[in-house]
Amino acid sequence: AVPFPIRAAAPASRTAGQPRTIEQFTTGWRFDKADVLGADQPGFDDSAWTPVVLPQDWAIAGPVEENAPARGAGGFFPTGIGWYRRTFTVPAANADPMAARRTFIVFDGVMANSDVWLNGKLLGHHPYGYPSFFYELTPRLHPGVNTLAVRVDDSQEPASRWYAGAGINRQVRLITTSDTHIVPWGTFVTTPQVSAASATIHIRSTVLNESSSRARLSLRVRITSPTGASVTATKPIASATTELGPGETADLSAETTIPHPDRWDLAHGAMYTVHATLLRDGRPVDDESVPFGIREFHFDADKGFFLNGVHHKIYGVALHTDGGAVGTAVPLAVWQRRLTELRKLGVNAIRTAHNPPAPEFLDLADRMGFLVMDEMFDCWTVAKNPYDYHLYFREWSIRDTADTVRRDRNHPSIILWSAGNEIHDTPHPDIAIPIL
Repeated sequence: AVPFPIRAAAPASRTAGQPRTIEQFTTGWRFDKADVLGADQPGFDDSAWTPVVLPQDWAIAGPVEENAPARGAGGFFPTGIGWYRRTFTVPAANADPMAARRTFIVFDGVMANSDVWLNGKLLGHHPYGYPSFFYELTPRLHPGVNTLAVRVDDSQEPASRWYAGAGINRQVRLITTSDTHIVPWGTFVTTPQVSAASATIHIRSTVLNESSSRARLSLRVRITSPTGASVTATKPIASATTELGPGETADLSAETTIPHPDRWDLAHGAMYTVHATLLRDGRPVDDESVPFGIREFHFDADKGFFLNGVHHKIYGVALHTDGGAVGTAVPLAVWQRRLTELRKLGVNAIRTAHNPPAPEFLDLADRMGFLVMDEMFDCWTVAKNPYDYHLYFREWSIRDTADTVRRDRNHPSIILWSAGNEIHDTPHPDIAIPIL
């Protein structure tokens, strides 16, 4: 459900019929918990640094100290500045910015205030530790060995009302695709009509032509069922053909109806998958696989929540992003055990307090059949802590919200979006109403 999903890790080399490659980028990193001068440069000697496998929360290792800047809300765990570095080799064919390939790096969360360099050149800055974000590497790649460096700065504390962890504490992927491609988080699957008898599936992919010539583009779609079998459509699922000039973007849409859908429901996480292939002059140049669920839900003002026509009371809990003693780099088995135990208590819904969760958490909620309220912020422009998100809200909140909604919108578990929790702007309508 993310543009470059962790479960679809693939070899780095392109093969026939595989326009997009996805490489799990979590091994081979080296780490130093210090602010190191020159660590952004490719010639820097990091041989004495600690080898790490991502995701990593370096704060959970301690030491716990009474005077820790994060204070009690942060569990008295350490904060500060840390650096990560990794080298990787690029074949000559991948390194030309004008070649027919584009390479991206995707971070599912870095806690916090991260800066990323490739070969000594700054790619960008991202302050909020919870949303996924990406950078295109193509213009700064060169044949042979390339060096990525990431600086993480949690030194300004207190910055949170809970334990937030520190470091590259979520998944990382390296993506290679065509210069004409589906944009990140670009495929949106909706089910505008759902019943026990049939379901209408609508697919929309936003595509971008980054080549130097005009392109005739269309979208071809295949759907697989929860069992992995191909869903037979009454006619080929394809969009109309459109023509894009260099730098232009467009939405390509296709629609089909399937009989007797296996509907997603509580404790029945029936997941279909859309396989969207972008064609340029009839030739595959990019593809994306998007899991989705078929369900209908609505809220009735008098009677409450209905899922697939059945009334349900929502029994929810709020879960923070950490996994207790394992910190914020949470193994999926920890989440699975926690959700299993909560279900035994009667829980059927989760609020992601107080921020966007890791994508794999939402994948798990989909498969286990939980309802989810996906939450964005714990504050807007009025602070709860001296160094929390209020410092960045006006510049970053629209971008962070848009990225998160695009990333998460295909999850059938999500029935609510939360713009924030206990927001202190709300006593001031002249501030809060325009923001909301």
